[in-house]
Amino acid sequence: MEERVLGGGAVNEVVRVGATVRRTPHERSGYVRELLALFAARGWGGAPRCLGTDERGREVFGYLEGRAAVTPRERAAACTDTALVRVAQLVRRLHDLTHGTPLAGDRDVVCHNDLAPKNTVYAVDCAEWSPTAFIDWDLAAPGERVHDLAHVCWQYLDLGPRITDVSEAARRIALVCDAYGTGGGSEGIVDVILWWQDRCWRGIEVGAERGEPAMAALRESGAADEVRNAYAWVAGHRRELGAFLG
Repeated sequence: MEERVLGGGAVNEVVRVGATVRRTPHERSGYVRELLALFAARGWGGAPRCLGTDERGREVFGYLEGRAAVTPRERAAACTDTALVRVAQLVRRLHDLTHGTPLAGDRDVVCHNDLAPKNTVYAVDCAEWSPTAFIDWDLAAPGERVHDLAHVCWQYLDLGPRITDVSEAARRIALVCDAYGTGGGSEGIVDVILWWQDRCWRGIEVGAERGEPAMAALRESGAADEVRNAYAWVAGHRRELGAFLG
Protein backbone atom coordinates (compact mmCIF):
# COMPACT_ATOMS: atom_id res chain seq x y z
CA MET A 1 0.00 0.00 0.00
CA GLU A 2 1.28 3.45 -0.90
CA GLU A 3 2.86 5.57 1.83
CA ARG A 4 2.41 9.35 1.88
CA VAL A 5 4.49 11.66 4.06
CA LEU A 6 2.27 13.91 6.16
CA GLY A 7 3.28 17.56 6.45
CA GLY A 8 3.59 19.62 9.60
CA GLY A 9 6.11 17.53 11.52
CA ALA A 10 9.15 19.64 12.38
CA VAL A 11 11.12 16.83 14.04
CA ASN A 12 9.85 13.36 13.08
CA GLU A 13 8.62 12.00 9.75
CA VAL A 14 5.10 10.63 9.82
CA VAL A 15 3.53 8.68 6.96
CA ARG A 16 -0.03 7.79 6.10
CA VAL A 17 -0.78 4.25 4.93
CA GLY A 18 -4.45 3.78 4.08
CA ALA A 19 -6.52 4.52 7.19
CA THR A 20 -3.45 4.49 9.45
CA VAL A 21 -0.55 6.77 10.40
CA ARG A 22 2.89 5.27 11.08
CA ARG A 23 6.09 6.48 12.66
CA THR A 24 9.29 5.22 14.26
CA PRO A 25 8.99 4.66 18.03
CA HIS A 26 10.90 6.91 20.42
CA GLU A 27 11.97 6.74 24.07
CA ARG A 28 8.60 7.97 25.33
CA SER A 29 6.42 5.80 23.12
CA GLY A 30 5.38 3.52 25.99
CA TYR A 31 3.98 6.42 28.00
CA VAL A 32 2.16 7.83 24.99
CA ARG A 33 0.61 4.44 24.21
CA GLU A 34 -0.69 4.18 27.78
CA LEU A 35 -2.14 7.68 27.54
CA LEU A 36 -3.89 6.98 24.24
CA ALA A 37 -5.21 3.71 25.67
CA LEU A 38 -6.70 5.66 28.59
CA PHE A 39 -8.44 8.03 26.19
CA ALA A 40 -9.77 5.10 24.17
CA ALA A 41 -11.06 3.35 27.30
CA ARG A 42 -12.87 6.54 28.33
CA GLY A 43 -14.38 6.91 24.87
CA TRP A 44 -12.71 10.25 24.13
CA GLY A 45 -12.29 10.96 20.44
CA GLY A 46 -9.89 13.86 20.93
CA ALA A 47 -6.76 11.78 20.26
CA PRO A 48 -5.70 9.04 17.82
CA ARG A 49 -6.09 5.34 18.64
CA CYS A 50 -2.88 3.32 18.96
CA LEU A 51 -3.21 0.15 16.86
CA GLY A 52 0.13 -1.53 17.66
CA THR A 53 3.18 -1.87 15.40
CA ASP A 54 3.73 -2.91 11.79
CA GLU A 55 6.19 -5.39 10.27
CA ARG A 56 8.89 -2.69 10.25
CA GLY A 57 8.47 -1.97 13.95
CA ARG A 58 6.78 1.37 13.37
CA GLU A 59 3.96 2.51 15.63
CA VAL A 60 0.56 2.41 13.96
CA PHE A 61 -2.23 4.86 14.79
CA GLY A 62 -5.69 5.33 13.40
CA TYR A 63 -5.88 8.20 10.92
CA LEU A 64 -8.07 11.09 12.06
CA GLU A 65 -10.06 12.64 9.24
CA GLY A 66 -9.66 16.38 8.91
CA ARG A 67 -6.93 18.95 8.40
CA ALA A 68 -4.21 20.48 10.53
CA ALA A 69 -3.67 24.23 10.28
CA VAL A 70 -0.10 24.70 9.08
CA THR A 71 0.13 27.71 6.75
CA PRO A 72 -0.49 31.29 7.95
CA ARG A 73 -3.75 31.36 6.00
CA GLU A 74 -4.93 28.09 7.56
CA ARG A 75 -3.93 29.24 11.03
CA ALA A 76 -5.93 32.45 10.66
CA ALA A 77 -9.00 30.50 9.51
CA ALA A 78 -8.61 28.00 12.34
CA CYS A 79 -8.27 30.50 15.18
CA THR A 80 -11.62 32.25 15.24
CA ASP A 81 -13.23 32.91 18.61
CA THR A 82 -15.56 29.94 18.10
CA ALA A 83 -12.65 27.61 17.33
CA LEU A 84 -10.64 28.90 20.31
CA VAL A 85 -13.53 28.13 22.65
CA ARG A 86 -13.71 24.60 21.28
CA VAL A 87 -9.94 24.12 21.67
CA ALA A 88 -10.15 25.22 25.31
CA GLN A 89 -13.01 22.78 25.91
CA LEU A 90 -11.00 19.92 24.37
CA VAL A 91 -8.04 20.78 26.60
CA ARG A 92 -10.32 20.81 29.63
CA ARG A 93 -11.59 17.35 28.74
CA LEU A 94 -8.13 15.83 28.32
CA HIS A 95 -7.07 17.31 31.65
CA ASP A 96 -10.15 16.08 33.48
CA LEU A 97 -9.71 12.59 32.01
CA THR A 98 -6.13 12.34 33.30
CA HIS A 99 -6.60 14.03 36.69
CA GLY A 100 -5.93 11.58 39.51
CA THR A 101 -4.63 8.81 37.23
CA PRO A 102 -1.24 7.09 37.60
CA LEU A 103 -0.15 8.74 34.35
CA ALA A 104 -0.35 12.14 36.06
CA GLY A 105 2.06 11.01 38.77
CA ASP A 106 2.32 13.59 41.53
CA ARG A 107 1.06 16.41 39.30
CA ASP A 108 -2.50 17.57 38.70
CA VAL A 109 -2.99 16.24 35.16
CA VAL A 110 -1.24 15.01 32.04
CA CYS A 111 -0.34 17.87 29.69
CA HIS A 112 0.04 17.59 25.93
CA ASN A 113 2.85 20.19 26.05
CA ASP A 114 2.81 21.02 22.33
CA LEU A 115 -0.70 22.25 21.61
CA ALA A 116 -0.76 24.30 18.43
CA PRO A 117 -2.86 24.62 15.26
CA LYS A 118 -0.40 22.31 13.46
CA ASN A 119 -1.10 19.62 16.07
CA THR A 120 -4.87 20.04 15.94
CA VAL A 121 -7.25 18.19 13.63
CA TYR A 122 -10.03 20.38 12.25
CA ALA A 123 -13.24 19.47 10.46
CA VAL A 124 -13.41 22.01 7.64
CA ASP A 125 -16.75 23.07 6.21
CA CYS A 126 -16.29 25.84 3.66
CA ALA A 127 -14.57 28.61 5.65
CA GLU A 128 -15.38 27.18 9.08
CA TRP A 129 -12.65 25.23 10.88
CA SER A 130 -13.88 23.26 13.89
CA PRO A 131 -11.26 21.54 16.11
CA THR A 132 -12.00 17.89 16.85
CA ALA A 133 -8.78 16.31 18.16
CA PHE A 134 -5.11 16.76 19.01
CA ILE A 135 -2.21 14.85 17.46
CA ASP A 136 1.55 14.51 18.13
CA TRP A 137 1.51 13.49 21.80
CA ASP A 138 5.29 12.89 21.98
CA LEU A 139 5.87 15.51 24.69
CA ALA A 140 2.90 14.54 26.87
CA ALA A 141 3.86 14.37 30.54
CA PRO A 142 2.55 15.06 34.04
CA GLY A 143 2.02 18.77 34.63
CA GLU A 144 -0.29 21.57 35.69
CA ARG A 145 -3.35 22.73 33.79
CA VAL A 146 -1.97 26.22 33.20
CA HIS A 147 0.98 24.75 31.26
CA ASP A 148 -1.25 23.65 28.38
CA LEU A 149 -3.51 26.67 28.69
CA ALA A 150 -0.55 29.04 28.34
CA HIS A 151 0.81 27.10 25.37
CA VAL A 152 -2.59 27.38 23.69
CA CYS A 153 -2.59 31.16 24.15
CA TRP A 154 0.93 31.50 22.77
CA GLN A 155 0.47 29.27 19.74
CA TYR A 156 -3.14 29.77 18.69
CA LEU A 157 -3.06 33.54 19.21
CA ASP A 158 0.43 33.78 17.67
CA LEU A 159 1.60 36.03 20.50
CA GLY A 160 4.56 38.03 19.28
CA PRO A 161 5.61 41.04 17.18
CA ARG A 162 3.05 40.32 14.45
CA ILE A 163 0.23 41.26 16.86
CA THR A 164 -1.06 44.74 15.98
CA ASP A 165 -3.86 45.01 18.57
CA VAL A 166 -2.65 44.15 22.06
CA SER A 167 -6.05 44.74 23.62
CA GLU A 168 -7.64 42.24 21.22
CA ALA A 169 -4.96 39.68 22.08
CA ALA A 170 -5.70 40.23 25.77
CA ARG A 171 -9.40 39.72 25.14
CA ARG A 172 -8.72 36.43 23.37
CA ILE A 173 -6.47 35.20 26.20
CA ALA A 174 -9.37 35.82 28.57
CA LEU A 175 -11.73 34.08 26.12
CA VAL A 176 -9.58 30.92 26.19
CA CYS A 177 -9.35 30.98 29.98
CA ASP A 178 -13.09 31.53 30.42
CA ALA A 179 -13.91 28.71 27.99
CA TYR A 180 -11.58 26.36 29.87
CA GLY A 181 -13.32 27.11 33.16
CA THR A 182 -12.22 27.20 36.77
CA GLY A 183 -8.98 25.77 38.08
CA GLY A 184 -6.83 26.58 35.06
CA GLY A 185 -4.49 28.96 36.87
CA SER A 186 -5.32 31.81 34.51
CA GLU A 187 -4.21 34.47 36.98
CA GLY A 188 -0.57 33.62 36.24
CA ILE A 189 -0.93 32.65 32.60
CA VAL A 190 1.16 35.44 31.06
CA ASP A 191 4.14 34.45 33.20
CA VAL A 192 3.71 30.84 32.06
CA ILE A 193 3.59 31.96 28.41
CA LEU A 194 6.94 33.65 29.00
CA TRP A 195 8.25 30.47 30.68
CA TRP A 196 7.29 28.43 27.61
CA GLN A 197 8.89 30.85 25.16
CA ASP A 198 12.12 31.09 27.15
CA ARG A 199 12.26 27.30 27.48
CA CYS A 200 11.60 26.84 23.77
CA TRP A 201 14.28 29.07 22.29
CA ARG A 202 16.88 27.93 24.82
CA GLY A 203 16.01 24.29 24.07
CA ILE A 204 16.58 24.84 20.36
CA GLU A 205 19.94 26.51 21.00
CA VAL A 206 21.14 23.83 23.43
CA GLY A 207 20.02 21.00 21.14
CA ALA A 208 21.70 22.59 18.13
CA GLU A 209 24.95 23.03 20.08
CA ARG A 210 24.79 19.33 20.99
CA GLY A 211 24.58 18.47 17.32
CA GLU A 212 20.97 17.30 17.26
CA PRO A 213 19.95 17.48 13.57
CA ALA A 214 16.34 18.51 14.21
CA MET A 215 17.32 21.32 16.59
CA ALA A 216 20.11 22.45 14.27
CA ALA A 217 17.60 22.65 11.42
CA LEU A 218 15.20 24.67 13.56
CA ARG A 219 17.95 27.11 14.51
CA GLU A 220 19.07 27.41 10.89
CA SER A 221 15.49 28.21 9.88
CA GLY A 222 15.41 31.09 12.36
CA ALA A 223 13.01 29.42 14.80
CA ALA A 224 15.06 30.28 17.90
CA ASP A 225 15.25 33.95 16.90
CA GLU A 226 11.52 34.02 16.18
CA VAL A 227 10.66 32.63 19.61
CA ARG A 228 13.16 34.95 21.31
CA ASN A 229 11.47 37.91 19.61
CA ALA A 230 8.06 36.62 20.71
CA TYR A 231 9.35 36.40 24.29
CA ALA A 232 10.56 40.00 24.17
CA TRP A 233 7.19 41.15 22.80
CA VAL A 234 5.15 39.34 25.46
CA ALA A 235 7.47 40.61 28.20
CA GLY A 236 7.04 44.15 26.91
CA HIS A 237 3.23 43.85 26.95
CA ARG A 238 2.91 41.69 30.04
CA ARG A 239 0.58 44.02 31.94
CA GLU A 240 -1.73 44.72 28.98
CA LEU A 241 -2.05 41.03 28.07
CA GLY A 242 -3.40 40.22 31.52
CA ALA A 243 -5.86 43.11 31.54
CA PHE A 244 -9.03 41.04 31.13
CA LEU A 245 -8.10 38.20 33.48
CA GLY A 246 -10.06 37.97 36.72
